[in-house]
Amino acid sequence: MYTHDCQKRVRYGETDQMGYLYYGNYAQYYEIGRVEMMRALGFSYKEMEEQLGVMMPVMAMEIRYLRPIFYDELVTIKTTLKELPDREISFWVEIFNEAGKLANGGKVKLCFVDIKSKKRVPAPEHLLEKLHPYFETV
Repeated sequence: MYTHDCQKRVRYGETDQMGYLYYGNYAQYYEIGRVEMMRALGFSYKEMEEQLGVMMPVMAMEIRYLRPIFYDELVTIKTTLKELPDREISFWVEIFNEAGKLANGGKVKLCFVDIKSKKRVPAPEHLLEKLHPYFETV
């Protein structure tokens, strides 16, 4: 299992009339978690697209809203891979408010697609090499 945390401050333009983080913006926070997780592994989306010719479209997203997140709060986005990817990859996301309480959680499932052919492909070997150490059992 591999887990990564990053932080983000809620901007005014991301909130609704009540000062809550607008529900439609949570998908962007999930994306921030995914992108920063991959960057922490030393493997960026940009590298995967430009050097390997692979993109990762979203196939499904589940989301649970537990408590509101407010304007100017510094939130922690915890992103977890519970299993090694194959033709699909699932990111489990938890967003904690500034008080450290779980405010939101969900899962995003993506697949790997060859940019030129637009056909599904297995997970890039380079990504799997980066992840294998976190999934080795003793």
